[in-house]
Amino acid sequence: MSLNAPLAHPRRAIWDVYCRVVDNHGDAGVCWRLAADLASRGIAVRLWIDDARALAWMAPDGCAGVDVRPWPATDEVLAIVDAEPAAVVIEAFGCGLPEPCLRQMALAHQRSAAPAWINLEYLSAEPYVERNHRLPSLQGSGTARGLTSWFFYPGFTAGTGGLLREADLMQRQATFNRETWLADHGIAPLHGERLVSLFCYANPNLPALLHALAAHPTLLLTTPGHATEQVTQAIADSGAQNNLRIQALPWLTQIDYDPLLWSCDLNFVRGEDSLVRAIWAGRPFLWQIYPQHDGAHPAKLAALLTQASQTADPPLAEALRRATWRWNNLSATEDDDAWALLTSPSSMLAWGKRCAAWRTELQTQPDLVTQLMVFADAKNSLPQAKI
Repeated sequence: MSLNAPLAHPRRAIWDVYCRVVDNHGDAGVCWRLAADLASRGIAVRLWIDDARALAWMAPDGCAGVDVRPWPATDEVLAIVDAEPAAVVIEAFGCGLPEPCLRQMALAHQRSAAPAWINLEYLSAEPYVERNHRLPSLQGSGTARGLTSWFFYPGFTAGTGGLLREADLMQRQATFNRETWLADHGIAPLHGERLVSLFCYANPNLPALLHALAAHPTLLLTTPGHATEQVTQAIADSGAQNNLRIQALPWLTQIDYDPLLWSCDLNFVRGEDSLVRAIWAGRPFLWQIYPQHDGAHPAKLAALLTQASQTADPPLAEALRRATWRWNNLSATEDDDAWALLTSPSSMLAWGKRCAAWRTELQTQPDLVTQLMVFADAKNSLPQAKI
């Protein structure tokens, strides 16, 4: 079923999703997938976003059941909410709800009719996620005094909120025709060439990566922005690499990005949204984490690698760690063997098998939207104390 298909199971529930864009590919991408998945299950969604420009190429056709609205700065903008109050309010990534929204929720709380307020956090494999998942946060001051928000953490274990996964995702992947999709998008790997996709932030290790990829015949597909710009500059500076062909891709919609990952032998992904899609692809990948000024990202990266390689043989786990650490510019010294994972066919084969097995393991857990719906229904059924 397409994300733009008519609603199969109409419901009266309305959910408001609030998103402030920090990284316009990641924050907007996650919130759009969340909104579209909810809509496919019969929920009317209002996506309030402060910068919707990326949606022009992520979701140019929109989605039935999702109403994209500008970030509300005034009570006038929220007039529609007064007429159709939401049953659930999602505050994505601690973005902070707008003051008009908080005032309306406080008034609704006085009538014992406040929506369930869920703070959807960033994805992490760190241990604190299970400890903090579903914890309440009672607001003790300000406009929201007396209201309770609930922390909801996506994750990789049964003690978390799971991962975004559309109900029809695995069926679409199972019936996917790689050759047709590649031909339709003008991608023609030569016999014996491996296909690699590159989606990245600025990365000083990109020239070294290109050299490593050139160890085997490779067609490198670069996404618009940092990836294409850096590869173009690297080739201009040092010349083309033997065995390495480059093809710059146009902007792909979210629906088309999944088949790109399914088609490739290796995927370089960044941030949260593309990481989850790479995991569901079940293909070898390397993740570039968003660097944080407080230095929190190495621990987050290490936790993800622990989850991903928990049943892998020690040599494979170490090769994955070294390549990932080098790609994320976290190696203490230049590691000449850091790219061994990419240059060894046997290591790549083993990593691919582990990726496929991890996907199967994660499929046994309820997906994020299913868990959110169950959680919100439970919170909405609780009696509310008046302020």
